Amino acid sequence: MENSFGKITTLEAVLEFFHNGMTIMFGGFGGVGSPPTLIDGILEKGIRELTLIGNDTGFPHIGIGKLISKDLAKKVIASHIGSNPIAGQLMHDGKLEVEFSPQGILAERIRAGGVGLPAFLSDIGMDNEMVAKNKPLFAIDGKNYLVETALTAEVSIIYAKKADEYGNLVYDKSARNTNPLVAMAGDITIAEVEEIVPMGSLNPDEIITPGVFVDYLIPSKGVNWKWAWE
Repeated sequence: MENSFGKITTLEAVLEFFHNGMTIMFGGFGGVGSPPTLIDGILEKGIRELTLIGNDTGFPHIGIGKLISKDLAKKVIASHIGSNPIAGQLMHDGKLEVEFSPQGILAERIRAGGVGLPAFLSDIGMDNEMVAKNKPLFAIDGKNYLVETALTAEVSIIYAKKADEYGNLVYDKSARNTNPLVAMAGDITIAEVEEIVPMGSLNPDEIITPGVFVDYLIPSKGVNWKWAWE
């Protein structure tokens, strides 16, 4: 396999971008579509005090939940944590800060970060203290809206089924989920992929994430989430 763009690399090489106290954005829904090889590498490196941004907290032993279960995160920005009771317990004990965002709003906050918008307006959750807490209001034509700030991260980690050497990505069915949005919103985006193919091998109509958003590609060692919702 050629590596004309220098994007194909190893897990060991990309782990140099991870450090204590950083912000990581991750793809996945209940663990499905999260990059297990990258998550295991972060776990083995023992990086702590992380701020994690993604749809949810996975399961205790699947997806980003593996990091949370080891008490490596200080804050999570997510739409729910219900599939991971350890996350709930840590939040209850005051060991994990959780910022909840409605799922669609969370996705749009990530998209906004990816396209360079600082914030957007929404009336969703106006009457919900958990959603509206500490958010400024902006009035248009006499109606108030919440100001929802965009989300970005130092590193985004995603999972895809196929990539070519430039980083154009194809996803597998529902494992696509939030990965395309997360790919846009990281200062550095690392894609763990099942298969890397030569340039020209991908059908252009199947490409969801253009390679311009992807900085590095690493081969996956296999997924651990296929049974998660069975």
